[in-house]
Amino acid sequence: MIVTVNGEDRTLADGATVRALVTELDLPDEGVAIAVDGVVVPSSGWDDAPLGAGAEIDVLTAVQGG
Repeated sequence: MIVTVNGEDRTLADGATVRALVTELDLPDEGVAIAVDGVVVPSSGWDDAPLGAGAEIDVLTAVQGG
């Protein structure tokens, strides 16, 4: 299936979860926020949050600065 991640199309396996996307993108478990179709999915729910074809996904990472 095709989803959009930060404005770019990406192909994922049917039935992929947010956790599968995080793993594929090699993202850490902390310091990352994922929103699916405008709704933030808490990291505690990544394993149980399925993604559907056409989903709009925003991935935000914390940036440390001074």
